[in-house]
Amino acid sequence: MRNIKDLRAELSTLFHDIKSGSADIKAAAEMNNTAGKIINSLKVELEYAALRKESPSISFLDCEETEDNGAA
Repeated sequence: MRNIKDLRAELSTLFHDIKSGSADIKAAAEMNNTAGKIINSLKVELEYAALRKESPSISFLDCEETEDNGAA
């Protein structure tokens, strides 16, 4: 997972796996918890930048297409 777009895709896959019964619920819960912490840390970074009237460059939020976007 390199960026927010990858995270969203992984969470979507996890959702479908949970729905189909093919995911371990305990592991899925931990993955969702971790994803929430990643997202919250980004929110803090954005809020801090807003208070300083800055425009941060956060590579995790940059989802420009690159050559290796299909790589794992």
